[in-house]
Amino acid sequence: MRRFLLILLGISAIGASPAAAFWEYGHQTVATIAFSQVQPRTRASILWLLKRQSVLETPTCPAKTIEEAAVWPDCVKTLGDRFSYSSSWHYQDFDVCKPFDFKANCKDGNCASVQVMRAQRMLADRKLPTRDRVMALAFLVHFVGDIHQPLHAAEAHDDAGGNGTRASYGVIGGRTNLHAIWDGLLADRAISTPPGGPAGLLSGATPAERKAMAQGSLEDWMRESWGVAKDSVYPTAAGNVCALPAGTKASGKLDEAKIQALIPVMRKQVLEGGLRLARMLDEALDGDHPEVAHPPRPPRNAG
Repeated sequence: MRRFLLILLGISAIGASPAAAFWEYGHQTVATIAFSQVQPRTRASILWLLKRQSVLETPTCPAKTIEEAAVWPDCVKTLGDRFSYSSSWHYQDFDVCKPFDFKANCKDGNCASVQVMRAQRMLADRKLPTRDRVMALAFLVHFVGDIHQPLHAAEAHDDAGGNGTRASYGVIGGRTNLHAIWDGLLADRAISTPPGGPAGLLSGATPAERKAMAQGSLEDWMRESWGVAKDSVYPTAAGNVCALPAGTKASGKLDEAKIQALIPVMRKQVLEGGLRLARMLDEALDGDHPEVAHPPRPPRNAG
């Protein structure tokens, strides 16, 4: 509840709507990168599911494309209590002032790590109703994006992932918070910086580097995001937040020089999110799907 209230305060401070305030461009970019990297069978299964998105019965929050599906879990926050059960699934805040504990802050499985794995399992289960699998696709695409935004995997002094840390960004004064900066302002700037967009981000890594980025476990990825928050997000904006007395609210400032230094950090997070999402989608869907006319698999190398 504390995190939700802080998010609402942040939204009102910067004048954004709930549907547009949560890293929309970042989520769409992660999804586009992933869709471009998955295997043909996976892509065919994704398209088959998206064509049936009407089963979600959320006409004001469509999921006809993978980019729309990527923001669907945020969009449905505008539909009242219908999907309120999923509000805590978007994050898992690990304290940057304590050792990383993958099992922390996950009461009854209501956290990002558990729900990422749950969504992947549901997506892979072809015995489930189509509605459940379409929803699982949207949740998986969205939550993998979320965990690569460092402040969906970290907090300092119970600041709800930076929502409680006031911060200025460039010419924008202290009217926003650290979470909002990383969710939208910095993300949009980083992704748009030439070479911009999904293709631009992909062009910045060799095939071998992309393959390496996709490796590791979900725990590894969330530890990395926590590490980015610990080593870059908080120190760059607010200094050594862990040295502050208990109960002291941190505040931060990102001038143009700091923003420029953080752009490569954010670009790497988005690219890794897309490549890792592609891997998870392939793991769930790159198999025979009786309802999709798949292209034949290439023969295996006998050697």
